[in-house]
Amino acid sequence: MTGMTSSARPFLNRRLAEFGTTIFAEMSALAVRTGSINLGQGFPDTDGPEEIREAAVRALREGHGNQYPPGPGIPELRTAIAAHQRRRYGLSYDPDTEVLVTAGATEAIAASLLALLEPGDEVVALEPYYDSYAASIAMAGGTRVPVTLRPHVDGGARFRLDLDELRAAVTDRTRLLLINTPHNPTGTVLTREELTAIAELAVERDLLVVTDEVYEHLVFDDAAHLPLASFPGMRERTVTIGSAGKTFSFTGWKVGWVTATPELVTAVRSVKQFLTYVSSGPFQYAVAEALSLPDSYFTGLRDSMLARRDLLAAGLAEAGFEVFRPAGTYFVTTDIRPLGEKDGFAFCRALPERAGVVAIPNAVFYDDRDAGAPFVRFAFCKREEVLREAVERLRRL
Repeated sequence: MTGMTSSARPFLNRRLAEFGTTIFAEMSALAVRTGSINLGQGFPDTDGPEEIREAAVRALREGHGNQYPPGPGIPELRTAIAAHQRRRYGLSYDPDTEVLVTAGATEAIAASLLALLEPGDEVVALEPYYDSYAASIAMAGGTRVPVTLRPHVDGGARFRLDLDELRAAVTDRTRLLLINTPHNPTGTVLTREELTAIAELAVERDLLVVTDEVYEHLVFDDAAHLPLASFPGMRERTVTIGSAGKTFSFTGWKVGWVTATPELVTAVRSVKQFLTYVSSGPFQYAVAEALSLPDSYFTGLRDSMLARRDLLAAGLAEAGFEVFRPAGTYFVTTDIRPLGEKDGFAFCRALPERAGVVAIPNAVFYDDRDAGAPFVRFAFCKREEVLREAVERLRRL
């Protein structure tokens, strides 16, 4: 088989021709094959709270969610999501009309973009960006317009948004801004000033905004997560995406959600029903309980990840990397040029043999591969003993 029909037309839709096997699958397979420590793919190596696991087991045994749950999600979870948004951010959503449960944040992103875009619409997204953004825009027939977060070392190494560049990227064809904060992979948390400018631009140009906020509870130091929907003029034009996977360490359950106005939720639900229809029935009951955990759980999660961030960041610096200490997420971006390297792909493919550690080349998150070439991402959502062993191995460099 050549992957071609008799008319020489490729099997894969041309919109997705640029998307092959994800780098995460490639690098995870490499980790297994070489016995390396996998700091590439962002999933924890321990499960979340025992009482939440037991809630899922209880739901299974009591017959809750073993059949199709309601299309928008079970009422208990939608109510818990609305209560979470109100308690944490002062945002009021009607659980019956303004909350939609999805098969993880990835489906929420895809359904939102498929619902809100027409072919030819432009989407301004912060580069580097999670790879599903580009694929979802392509499936919708949209055109992605990257605005690159660039590294700065003054006042602490971090990646920053150039607001003038963002404004210049918006044209008469722009339909939507796709914003991610806390930002994967750079760890940047957009500031109040940056978010205010984004909100003002969206209102001025009458743009829709989709915000990926799945790392909302993983924010460190003096940074604070501020939902864009809480800014003036944004409640009615913003689709906010959240997820249980990152907050409760149950990534395999695939429970995400959308909060927005009834009109926007209806649009997204119209697409979502023809993707997965429904999903994660028993797990929805467990996540409803998880969202009601006391503040001490969320504080403990943050403090635990902060300690792991500092452990890995210090070890990477000792190994010779330039480290961009993240203000959020559970990823550390590094620059490999101090090690005499400049090609992140080659570096990451050789790293398992050289040091027994797997990482991800940030270039996969860029349209401009040259801009991302020297940057490599490591995940620190692993047990501390695993991170210590990884740090020890990286000293071989």
